[in-house]
Amino acid sequence: MQKQNVKITTAFIKLDALLKFAGVAGTGGEAKEAVQAGAVSVNGEVCTMRGKKIRPGDVVTLSGVQISVQ
Repeated sequence: MQKQNVKITTAFIKLDALLKFAGVAGTGGEAKEAVQAGAVSVNGEVCTMRGKKIRPGDVVTLSGVQISVQ
């Protein structure tokens, strides 16, 4: 599994925006589809809310890429 650290400068970032920002999803549409399909997990649990607030310390996984938010 590929691991990636993403540093944010705000209190949180929405899940779909994080997927685009980290380069895991090429477009917002791709991010939305992946989340709605149940392909994304947050802290080990499947998440289907694309507007979920992701905060530093959270770990998001999609397509073999693990994103640690700092």
